[in-house]
Amino acid sequence: MTAIEHDDSPVYMRLRATIAAAILRGEYRAGDQLPSVRALAAEVGANPLTVAKAYQTFQDDGYVEVRRGVGMFVLPGAAEALRVAERDRFLKSYWPRVRDHIALLGLSADELFDRERV
Repeated sequence: MTAIEHDDSPVYMRLRATIAAAILRGEYRAGDQLPSVRALAAEVGANPLTVAKAYQTFQDDGYVEVRRGVGMFVLPGAAEALRVAERDRFLKSYWPRVRDHIALLGLSADELFDRERV
């Protein structure tokens, strides 16, 4: 899994970004069970409480449901709703900084697209 969050973000937000990216890529689809808190914590080397906090954000946002004693499952429509929310977050939070940095460096759209092809 790869994250779409900055390294200076809190660990639970980086974990959230990693899980969000996995949902957006289709690694977890509607009805799929997410790894248990302990399993994910062991996989990524994080504290289980940190993983639980990341998972709680998905529950709070309505992307997953907890089935007591069974686990956490991705809800129908979660990927689409998450994509809309992440696009909005990107355009409001990240894009202005990226755009300003591009302007500061004097890069043109052609240079950016040419670099992308390399």
